[in-house]
Amino acid sequence: MTYRLPEHRHTASGQERRLGVELELNGLPLPRLAALVAEQLNGQLRQQSEYEIEIDTPLGTFRAELDFDYLKRLARVQLKQPPGELEQAATELLGTLAFQLVPLELVSPPLPLSRLEQLTPLFERLRTNGAKGTRHALHYAFGLHLNPELPDTDANTLLRYFKAYLCLHDWLAQREDIVAARKLSPYIRGFTNDYSRKVIDLDYWPDLPQFSEDYLAANPSRNRSLDLLPILAWHDEALVQQAVQDDKVNKRPTLHYRLPNSDIDNPHWSLTHAWSGWLQVEMLANDERRLEQVCRHYAAHLDSLTPDFLDPWANKVTPWLR
Repeated sequence: MTYRLPEHRHTASGQERRLGVELELNGLPLPRLAALVAEQLNGQLRQQSEYEIEIDTPLGTFRAELDFDYLKRLARVQLKQPPGELEQAATELLGTLAFQLVPLELVSPPLPLSRLEQLTPLFERLRTNGAKGTRHALHYAFGLHLNPELPDTDANTLLRYFKAYLCLHDWLAQREDIVAARKLSPYIRGFTNDYSRKVIDLDYWPDLPQFSEDYLAANPSRNRSLDLLPILAWHDEALVQQAVQDDKVNKRPTLHYRLPNSDIDNPHWSLTHAWSGWLQVEMLANDERRLEQVCRHYAAHLDSLTPDFLDPWANKVTPWLR
């Protein structure tokens, strides 16, 4: 399967841009998930704990884990200090319950955009071996997260991408057909209309420190459909930690796009679905005239007194899509 590539494929330093992928799923035991990745990608397993396994492959190191930080920390401690029988039994019980409720997560290394197609047969193999995604159970709020490296990390580039995303968020959410469990969860909250209106203003082009302060004042949380904390922390980690105090914020020069569902058990779904949606953000961000037009019309929409459900922006924005 061929992945369309963005117009700007390289960073300011001339390196090919990369994308990290995080897939939440269930339906497989953790050791089986890791083994399938190793078999498909010719990798070697490294057990970190009962709930974390790394897979060294020619593409880099993948990580398969239970998405439950407390249990992972506890397992690491117990590797160094073996627990008593009662503590061990309690940990095993907690682990058994967690595997029923908490997703497994497969985290890729940052992959060059030209090598994304190598994930397609891996995802197909997981599906045919029983992997289950978002729609398998009502309480599954599983997602597919994309971590695209930006062409540059300067304020202008970041703002262009963020403005483009805000203008396309409603269309992307409609396209993804977000399931009820994910809509009700806090993990993929959108941005408020007031904050979106501030950012898409044609005169809003602050420097990076001012933008960071504005963003953190309005969004002191990882729980956003496009989480900017990683790239803001990459520039100023102390400022971000002071605002959010969350050790799960990992600084890196990427965006963290959390909106797409994980439909790994759907034979008609693939990574290309979420990626092609993201490409619309790429194209809009890098077309100055079209971005200005969309921002102007979206601002007028937000200022309108007509409720969005009567005149949805998700439909109105489509003439500007490519």
